[in-house]
Amino acid sequence: MKFMKLGSKPDSFQSDEDCIRYVASDLATDVVVNVGDVKFYLHKFPLLSKSARLQKLIAATIDEQADDEIRIPDIPGGPQAFEICAKFCYGMTVTLNAYNVVAVRCAAEYLEMYESIESGNLVYKIEVFLNSSVLRSWKDSIIVLQTTRSFYPWSEDVKIDVRCLESIASKAAMDPARVDWSYTYNRRKLLPPEINNNGVPRDWWVEDLAELSIDLYKRVISTVRRKPSVSLEVVGEALEVYAGKRIPGFMIQTDDDYDVEESRSLLETLVSLLPSGKQSVSCGFLIKLLKSSVSLECGEEERKELSRRIGEKLEEANVADLLIRASQGCETVYDIDIVETLIDEFVAQTQKRDDEVDCSDTNDGNVFVSDSSKAIVAKLIDGYLAEIARIEPNLSPLKFIKIEEKVSTFPRTSHDGIYRAIDMFLKQHPGITKSEKKSICRLMDCRKLSPEACTHAVQNERLPLRVVVQILFFEQVRATCPTPRPSLPPSGSHGSSRTTTTEEECDSVTATEETTTTTTTTTTRDKTSSSEKTKAKGVVMSRLFSKLWTGKDRDGVGDVSSSDTSESPGSATTVDDKSTPSTRRRRSSS
Repeated sequence: MKFMKLGSKPDSFQSDEDCIRYVASDLATDVVVNVGDVKFYLHKFPLLSKSARLQKLIAATIDEQADDEIRIPDIPGGPQAFEICAKFCYGMTVTLNAYNVVAVRCAAEYLEMYESIESGNLVYKIEVFLNSSVLRSWKDSIIVLQTTRSFYPWSEDVKIDVRCLESIASKAAMDPARVDWSYTYNRRKLLPPEINNNGVPRDWWVEDLAELSIDLYKRVISTVRRKPSVSLEVVGEALEVYAGKRIPGFMIQTDDDYDVEESRSLLETLVSLLPSGKQSVSCGFLIKLLKSSVSLECGEEERKELSRRIGEKLEEANVADLLIRASQGCETVYDIDIVETLIDEFVAQTQKRDDEVDCSDTNDGNVFVSDSSKAIVAKLIDGYLAEIARIEPNLSPLKFIKIEEKVSTFPRTSHDGIYRAIDMFLKQHPGITKSEKKSICRLMDCRKLSPEACTHAVQNERLPLRVVVQILFFEQVRATCPTPRPSLPPSGSHGSSRTTTTEEECDSVTATEETTTTTTTTTTRDKTSSSEKTKAKGVVMSRLFSKLWTGKDRDGVGDVSSSDTSESPGSATTVDDKSTPSTRRRRSSS
């Protein structure tokens, strides 16, 4: 820390109790200066030679023929700052540093200790110290800026705060290769030392500034952002560090007695400081801000802005990020509506980018990025629905369907994620109606399930039997005609499920499947050809379908025009009749 010594005479100020200060001298004191609750017994001549204000005050007491007591209760810095100014008048040794220089500078301004009164007066000496030492030091500039808060508006009138802001911002914008002063840094470097200017990270300044109060921090960051050489990504990093030390939702250890109003105001200020670049702040940081804004009940404007920013880069989020606790009084434990808003923002902004690409001549790369982002978000929402279905007891089927439908048009390599979400919802919410279960299962395209998911699904007792049949049918088609896939409508494009099928039919079909599968397993053990195994599987599935449709005809359920598949009972029989010659030979032999 820089310091400056003024004067050469020894300090002869002494105390008599706590509220009396006097100068030990052979000459009797002839003036009393009352500063706050402290009385200073001094001599007029040293004071009159340095301070224009004291000249006026002493002259006024003489004209009024009053006692020799002067009252200055409003001097900046109080008795401590006045005593330093008085010692300077006596020529005694005083030491200035970053902690007291603002108080003394404001007190000297109050006492009007200018060059016009005497050459080399206190105001001039302090200005030299500020400009030549304090403002050239990184940490001293921060300390001085912090102390200016206690001396407003005097510190603003003498422009100490503005000069500190400019000094700090200029150093933060400096090339890290030129940084040769000490700074606080306990975080992971953004860039490896070998490529980042001899080990000085580009965000070297963010931790020291995190010690500032929010009003000063806002002014510093605003000044830093105006510097063209400062990266917006580093500004975003600085805001994240500050939030981590100040906002309850970010801190590892949170004081339960934190001031909600203060925290809310702080968060709203940070949101207003967010840089505009898409990559300037991480999606994780934005989501943390959004979660805190919900818990602190911030204004709708802040939530809307954060939702918009998150929507720009929703593909960077993970499932845990989207598990946002709802505010008190909500029906659900987690805020599901806000996730809907994030998806809507992503869809809207993706559509906007797609429209802009359509107007561009070169758009191949942008289209690829857009489709890639959509695929990532589709996978994210599938995972979110699976998790929220597990932990949210009040998640309604309509809400589940509504969220999944928002990403239903997004590209997917498979529907395994949707299946897992549906399975989890059916498991955790067994009380839903058959109609709701049917509507939820429409979200899944059975043709896009992986073999592993199909294997699980056909044994899943929670799925409607019609869905299981559908999966078995497409597995049969896939086995007998690997390419191309059947040009059938998606599984969710048709209506009713097997709402009139009795439980006895389900048991009968299940028993038939088990018996037939056992017979097939015994038969296939004796076969060594993989093609024979495939044919046997086709026979088993054909018989299963025949059994299912026959059972339906007995119950008078012959019209299946609104079934989950586009196949009718006749078409199912046709599949059986149009089996290969080898299959017919296997039937005759059996």
